[in-house]
Amino acid sequence: MFSQRRFSVPLKSLKSLHKGKLDEQAEQAPLRKSRNGTLSGATLVVGAAGKFAGLVLPELHARGVAIRALIHNPADSDAVKARGASEIIAGDLADRATVQRALAGVKRVFYIAPAFLTNEVEIGRQFVAACTAADVKRLVFSSLIHPVLENLPNHAAKPPVEAAVLDSGLEYTLLHPSLFFQNYLDGWSRIVATETVAEPWSSDTRFSRVDYRDVAEVAAIALTEERLLYGTFELCAEGRLDRHDVAALIGKVLGRPIKAARVDPDTLGERAAAMRPMFDHYDHHGLLGNALTLRAILGREPRTLEAFFEELATDHWHR
Repeated sequence: MFSQRRFSVPLKSLKSLHKGKLDEQAEQAPLRKSRNGTLSGATLVVGAAGKFAGLVLPELHARGVAIRALIHNPADSDAVKARGASEIIAGDLADRATVQRALAGVKRVFYIAPAFLTNEVEIGRQFVAACTAADVKRLVFSSLIHPVLENLPNHAAKPPVEAAVLDSGLEYTLLHPSLFFQNYLDGWSRIVATETVAEPWSSDTRFSRVDYRDVAEVAAIALTEERLLYGTFELCAEGRLDRHDVAALIGKVLGRPIKAARVDPDTLGERAAAMRPMFDHYDHHGLLGNALTLRAILGREPRTLEAFFEELATDHWHR
């Protein structure tokens, strides 16, 4: 639970997120504007086997969009198709030939960078340039909240890529989601077993969070409609909770007390060393945003953390 995107779960755990039963094949319509103002035609989803970009697939499929998925491991192909992709490109995002093949003929792209790439800026800029060269029309970039926090490596890598998008001539939408509810997925069994929720920063600092399913819905709107064009949107659910609040919510759902604890970052080894600036910032400031924008875009209340924990408690995410 240390970052926005560093954890993985079995691909089958996302199947329950579909809005109804997926059709066996996505609609293969040419790119055009329909009567209700949406666009149809092929859309590329980068990182479609991931637990975040993967949530965009059913949202697009529900809108009748033909989806091309760029994935890293060919073994994930069947699971990605089950979520709505009609075409799979497997390869490395750093490989220019793979990217060119993935972009050929598509007009809209959803892009989210793999977590904690050491060369995230270089990869992101190259990808934006490749979109321009491939005559892509629209790019939706899932960045993160407060990218101006230049002392946090995962934040500092985002502004140069956003600048490349702004300078590209592409239609664009920039998404700034806060911490994801889904970061609790991998640690849930440990929380239940130990009756403790623990992270390597203060239990007293407050955070805004968001269910990435809501972010995925916003991404699908941005890719298929006109109303979010050229916007930059902070995306948060309601509530600014510290770890004591989170523990209380989990305890309410499970029907027994749950404790809040702080993990000493020094005990986490070398892998966590690069994240120490993030832990230190979270220790003192948390990460705060506002739900107004997400509520306005969705036209409903965003999903709540309590409801997410209720899903985890009923094994919703692992069926």
